[in-house]
Amino acid sequence: MFRTRTSAAGLSIISNSFLILLKVPAGILSGSISIISEAIHSGIDLVAAGIAFVSLRIAGKPADWEHPFGHGKIENVSGTIEAALIFVAAGFIGYKAVGRIIEGEELEYLSLGIAVMAVSVVVNVIVSRHLLRVARETDSLALEADARHLTADVYTSLGVLVALVVVQITGLGILDPIIALLVVLFILRTAYDVLKRCFGGLVDVRLPGGEEELIASCIVEHYGELLGFHELRTRKAGSERHIDLHLVVAKTASVEEAHRLCDHLEIDITCKLPHSVVTIHIEPCEMVCAECIIFSCPLAQKQ
Repeated sequence: MFRTRTSAAGLSIISNSFLILLKVPAGILSGSISIISEAIHSGIDLVAAGIAFVSLRIAGKPADWEHPFGHGKIENVSGTIEAALIFVAAGFIGYKAVGRIIEGEELEYLSLGIAVMAVSVVVNVIVSRHLLRVARETDSLALEADARHLTADVYTSLGVLVALVVVQITGLGILDPIIALLVVLFILRTAYDVLKRCFGGLVDVRLPGGEEELIASCIVEHYGELLGFHELRTRKAGSERHIDLHLVVAKTASVEEAHRLCDHLEIDITCKLPHSVVTIHIEPCEMVCAECIIFSCPLAQKQ
């Protein structure tokens, strides 16, 4: 899995480097601010891909003395930095686009620009789909952030491509900076989504409701062996989920029986939610009767 993730991040570095080498000369020769904005966008994606590559190598390291919970949160840090870089790029592109609207400038070599943007669309479609597939298979936040960036590139490149075709046909050069501003809006939305998803892990936001309900359903399936559970706490660090809870068992249950029940629960939960670390605290019920079969966790009450 580790090699798959780092290989995907390496592919993103190669593809972005290739597109920058195409877009920068095309933007300079044509004078198109929208192509230049796309070159800057690809430059930010290249930096983001590099950060993702390094973060994935670090996140893949096993837990050690200094980091007993592993290195997974480096992926959240990586995604947060990527989002910040995108915000900066969007501000620069917006500034240049407004200046171009005010000053105006003739566009040249539009055919070259159109060809470059067409190549950009095709390359980003192929690479972004591959990255998103690997991100879902490995549950990698860093790769998902990178894939979302490239997906945004697909739409923005397509918009620039269409705008350049219209400019070539109609001669309305004002469309070029206007499209660049639309690209900025799209980039800002992508940056916000990535920041929201990655930053949540840094402040230990709980797992989504659907995932917590899966955990509760796993516990309730062992209804006859346990009496209840509470203090369910969840968080995520990179691709790794951390789950801990208090489990109520019969007062007469032996240590061996309680341990076996915990093992079964951990297996059930990790089967439904891979890359999970489950910690269970056992508590004896105060009474030994049918009435003590209660589920004090709000999630359990929904079952």
